[in-house]
Amino acid sequence: MPLRQIDKSAYPKIGAVLGGMNPQHAIVSGLGAMPADSVGNPWTASYINASGNILADFRLNLTYESQGRLQAVRLYEMTTDPGVKDMLSFLIVRDTMHQNQWYAAICELEEKENIVVPSTFPRELEKQEVAYDFYDLSGGTASKEGRWAQGPSMDGLGEFKYYHNPKPFRKIPKLRPAPPYVHNTMLPKGPHMPPHMG
Repeated sequence: MPLRQIDKSAYPKIGAVLGGMNPQHAIVSGLGAMPADSVGNPWTASYINASGNILADFRLNLTYESQGRLQAVRLYEMTTDPGVKDMLSFLIVRDTMHQNQWYAAICELEEKENIVVPSTFPRELEKQEVAYDFYDLSGGTASKEGRWAQGPSMDGLGEFKYYHNPKPFRKIPKLRPAPPYVHNTMLPKGPHMPPHMG
């Protein structure tokens, strides 16, 4: 049901949220500032991402800026208030700058480090025979034409190879039931049980 068709008077909580107010701001904090996100989840240090690799972190920043611009555009299209639209217009265009900024820094780092993170791991320790294989497990073969499935790899160090429904590298293991001390549900053995449980 479109938002405009919801009877906000019949559902005051929904009306408050759709009207731009988080009820927790009134109920919990008495309109005071809350160290929480837009749905009331408290701020934690888990919001901070730092891998120690600048290229990996810059790519994550570009993702966040992309999502921020996307959400600001959605908000812009949901409101008719000219002042809010003006503010969002500023935020949207700044996210444009920020995406360009992070991407420029990413390109500079990629020229020095290559595109795979980390690029410092010794290649002789990697199983290079599968490094550029594309495994297509879908019903069709449309993916075969993709840039990710054929031609030179993006890092310039290999060639993409396409495989449709490849055979398993090893035999499918037969798993034993969990031991009794973990107290899982003990399933009876029989012809109707999955092969690894029978």
